[in-house]
Amino acid sequence: MAIDKTDAASLAADVQSARDLRTKFKTDRDAGVKAAAQEFEALFLQMMLKSMRATTDQDSLMDNEASRFFTGMLDEQIAQDLSRTGSVGLAQMLETQLRRRINGADGANADTPADAAQNTLAATLAAARRENLPLAALGGFGNPDLQAALERVSTQRVAPAAIGNAPTAAATPKEFVRQMWPHAVEASRNTGIPPQFLIAHAALESGWGQRDIKNADGSPAYNLFGIKAGESWQGKSAEITTTEYEAGAPVTQKARFRAYDSYAEAFSDYARLLSQNPRYSGVIGSQNGTEFARRLQQAGYASDPNYAEKLSAIINGPTLRQALIG
Repeated sequence: MAIDKTDAASLAADVQSARDLRTKFKTDRDAGVKAAAQEFEALFLQMMLKSMRATTDQDSLMDNEASRFFTGMLDEQIAQDLSRTGSVGLAQMLETQLRRRINGADGANADTPADAAQNTLAATLAAARRENLPLAALGGFGNPDLQAALERVSTQRVAPAAIGNAPTAAATPKEFVRQMWPHAVEASRNTGIPPQFLIAHAALESGWGQRDIKNADGSPAYNLFGIKAGESWQGKSAEITTTEYEAGAPVTQKARFRAYDSYAEAFSDYARLLSQNPRYSGVIGSQNGTEFARRLQQAGYASDPNYAEKLSAIINGPTLRQALIG
């Protein structure tokens, strides 16, 4: 696909537009602070992606020096794109903190605040790139919440979404499978159900990750399997409008659903539900996709009379097959 020249400034590889923070600070201080904060967030996310990739198995036929080089370029572009959307929220936190510093010192010397903000952040960015510093070493610039987020991600390797407002939705079924596969494999170990069946179930309930259940504040509930929060549920919950079936007819109603802190937690709770609730004893260990779907419906997982048919169509359909093949 051809790249329009007007989009050049959005590319991670466009070094001049992405790195010339001094000029932005001198010509437009507010724009300079915003650009610097976004650049910091992009670097942060890039390092996070690198850290996350380091935890996955790289021993494959496609893993080589060239693939790692282009994967690094892709990660840098993804980080830049995420930063521009503002969905993570780290840039906003940092921008607010820098503006407080600038506004607090404006009375003393008009040039000092901008220079201080510029030098602090630009120097940190340069050192981080040059020395490949750990995330926690980047510092919170006097903001304890920001510092805590940096340290948490650095030590626990949590996803960027854990410090922001929302995860990045998978753009395609292939990306959805890639994102959820490690969690599905773990859930498969605990249920004896093939991971591709579990992926298909998550795809049916979440629309391949496009129909997120949201908390009241708009943050994600990570509930991929549409599990409701019954009276025995002691965790967080989110109330949304949903469709149920009564006597075979769809009915719209309000319902409470379980809310989690990550997709990994969602898969873990789903596996626990199937393996520990006696009503799903016939589902455990299913090795045939159509049978798995049928047994789920017979156990009363959903009220949709066509639920098994819909799930079986995904399990045995070309979309999942192509996503798994890659």
